[in-house]
Amino acid sequence: MAGKGTPATALLAKRGVAHRLHSYAHGDGQAYGPEAAELLGLDPARVFKTLVAEVDGVLTVGIVPVSATLDLKALAAAVGGKRAKMAEVAAAERATGYVAGGISPLGQRKRLPTVLDASAEQWETIFCSGGRRGLEIELAPADLVQLAGGRLAPIAGAG
Repeated sequence: MAGKGTPATALLAKRGVAHRLHSYAHGDGQAYGPEAAELLGLDPARVFKTLVAEVDGVLTVGIVPVSATLDLKALAAAVGGKRAKMAEVAAAERATGYVAGGISPLGQRKRLPTVLDASAEQWETIFCSGGRRGLEIELAPADLVQLAGGRLAPIAGAG
């Protein structure tokens, strides 16, 4: 990989997990996930965004297709919680060690409860942030769940 690696790419290399890196030139204005799907020529249902929410006061990661929204009630239920709200950006960045728009579900500073939307299972490989804007990791959904210490659950809402 050209340039500096990220904690996410370092984790993949250390664990020997099969993956591919995809870079694109991040522009201004467009949301990160849809931009990645468009510039890489991918189905938006196969490109996943990493969102940090707060479930009963605990920061929790929800990973959903960029074509969908995060269903906060479903996320709370998936981790055995009651109430969920989106986390403050500063709190998400502090906990993960990544900047908004480049938060990867892998290699986070602090391991947070993580849920990948069950729709990921329909794909042989999916795409998620590589830890910086303009870098996507392609890997098997099961590998993402295993490396993030997460679980699968239906947490995506309508786009």
